[in-house]
Amino acid sequence: MPRAPRQMQLTAHHVSRVHREIADPGVQAMPGFRNSTDEDYAAIVGEVMASRPAGPFWLFGYGSLIWKPETAFLESQVALARGWHRRFCLGWDYRFRGSRDTPGLMMALDRGGQCRGVAYRLPEETLEAELHKLMRREVSMVPSAFPWRWVDLVAADGPLRALTFAMNRKSGRYIAHLSDHELADVLARAVGFRGSMAEYLFSTVSKLEELGIHDRNLWRLQALVADRIDAAHTREH
Repeated sequence: MPRAPRQMQLTAHHVSRVHREIADPGVQAMPGFRNSTDEDYAAIVGEVMASRPAGPFWLFGYGSLIWKPETAFLESQVALARGWHRRFCLGWDYRFRGSRDTPGLMMALDRGGQCRGVAYRLPEETLEAELHKLMRREVSMVPSAFPWRWVDLVAADGPLRALTFAMNRKSGRYIAHLSDHELADVLARAVGFRGSMAEYLFSTVSKLEELGIHDRNLWRLQALVADRIDAAHTREH
């Protein structure tokens, strides 16, 4: 039975304190990477379709796909991925939820532990179109720093094999040296044209709590980020 949501320290009020309107600075060049093209997306979708397991097509969401799904889906259920955990380790974001002054870190699956998220069953009739939408959201550059892969899940109805995105630890964008306190400093300040990292963290943790999923690492982070926003607001006044 799902556990009741806990009272978060990070609130919508904290998010509003951090928010500011920022114009889209456009594509930010990164050495060793280039922007994905229509041909890249077609190739990726083709590879996914060619390697898909037999049976229904499942997608595993663990971050923003939980509170802002990109694709249509026929059903969803909470599922567990063993050998993976959520981590803010995909850097640096100078556009979407960060800037050159306050860079952000994106969430990815990283090796170790376990991760409870949401499995979505996608419709066969529009599957390729749904995958194109998904890849355009998740794979903005090539080579991808967190490429797609298949993972085994455990759900209430039994085992599933699902598509997801996981960190490539060999990528130059893998950021793994930050302590929780250093990471909270980043998440409390970073803002881009799509919003703030505080908003991303708040949306993710609140949706996980709503689903009865208690991620202790994110729970600790949301409290640290709230403390930093409170402290910054106190200094300003």
